[in-house]
Amino acid sequence: MAEYPAMSEKKVLEVIEKSQKAYKTWRTTSFNYRADLLRNVSQVLRDNKENFAQLITAEMGKILQESLGEVEKSASNCDYYALNAEEFLQTESIKADDLASASIVFDPLGCVFAIMPWNFPFWQVFRYAAKVLMAGNVTILKHSPNVCGCALTIESIFREAGVPDGVFQTVIIDIPQVEKIIAADIVQGVSFTGSEKAGAQVAALAGKHIKKSVMELGGSDAFLVLEDADSERAAQVATQSRMLNAGQACNVAKRFIVVKSVADDFIDAFARRIENLKQGDPRQAATDIGPMAGLRFANELIQQRDESLAQGARDILLGSREDCHVSPSLLVNVNPGMPVFDEEVFGPVASVVQVSDEKEAIRMSNEHRYGLDASIWTKDLDRAAHIARQLDVGGVFVNTMVRSDSRFPFGGVKKSGYGRELSTYGLKEFMNVKALIMDA
Repeated sequence: MAEYPAMSEKKVLEVIEKSQKAYKTWRTTSFNYRADLLRNVSQVLRDNKENFAQLITAEMGKILQESLGEVEKSASNCDYYALNAEEFLQTESIKADDLASASIVFDPLGCVFAIMPWNFPFWQVFRYAAKVLMAGNVTILKHSPNVCGCALTIESIFREAGVPDGVFQTVIIDIPQVEKIIAADIVQGVSFTGSEKAGAQVAALAGKHIKKSVMELGGSDAFLVLEDADSERAAQVATQSRMLNAGQACNVAKRFIVVKSVADDFIDAFARRIENLKQGDPRQAATDIGPMAGLRFANELIQQRDESLAQGARDILLGSREDCHVSPSLLVNVNPGMPVFDEEVFGPVASVVQVSDEKEAIRMSNEHRYGLDASIWTKDLDRAAHIARQLDVGGVFVNTMVRSDSRFPFGGVKKSGYGRELSTYGLKEFMNVKALIMDA
């Protein structure tokens, strides 16, 4: 499609200097001014939704309907922070009878350097950028190399919306240039979404240079189906979740932990729904699953699946492969120690783990290095609330699909990272939480 040369050292320095200059002015602008510009961004996204969706699909392969949804979701997030950021950042008073006043104020920090992944090339960017800019910070984006077109297009969207020069900038750089940006004085925060391995390297650099960081890393979300669950409804959402974006998402269901008394019904319903999915050209409306984003990812997925089968897992459905097109597989008899249980499986392979009861389901869910999200399927909501507090994850969804939503904090624990995106908690991650103490 295209080639994108890496920026020179001189150009990277120019970007840093422009960011520093823009911040001095941007931080002094009003919430109303920023909100109006963010609404402009939202309008540009919606006015050009079809073109942006076509670009997403062309660069990383997701089906067009999902790309359209991603653009709309990005626009909605801009609207959300344009509407709510000022309220979220109101000064908080502290009761202190011995003082004239005591309060907490929220000030911007500077520039947030963001390193974003390819699987949701628009949403991941607008998810962090809307709140960062509304808070009075500026930002520099380094996107994944296979979605450079999306990265540059996003910069042009902010420009078209009237956002001042230097407030949002995209860099096309090689990995060795990353530290130069993190080390810059104007950069006071690092936002990373991606793999555990890459996140550890970026977090180490942020720590080396004493920069606040938020890490949204891998996931292997548990999908707990208890004995009183609606198996058909659970299987419907299980299919939707696992096969979203051809299975290439951190917070989709990956480990289906099912109580034995309903396992046969759930597996049968799950297999029927997977078999009805149509794989093919992601630009065609009838297609349910497109290709994976690269040959390397397809190779890794097949290796994880086949090693697990060799260790005793059994296939109910065994997907075929043609280049980047990998059709779905459904494995049962999955246990800890197998790659499809222990590792993040980033593609259309679903793994069913059978357990005897609720207690074992909780243990099996927590027996993992990742702790992003989980879902629970049961008719007893009090029981679900009790179980939810025992799960070592950042979010629990009961009888509904796990998803990122502007209203709710998003992020994980353990090797899934630290810090939060979205909601008021995500907004305050890159703020100077300042104590303001006054005496008469």
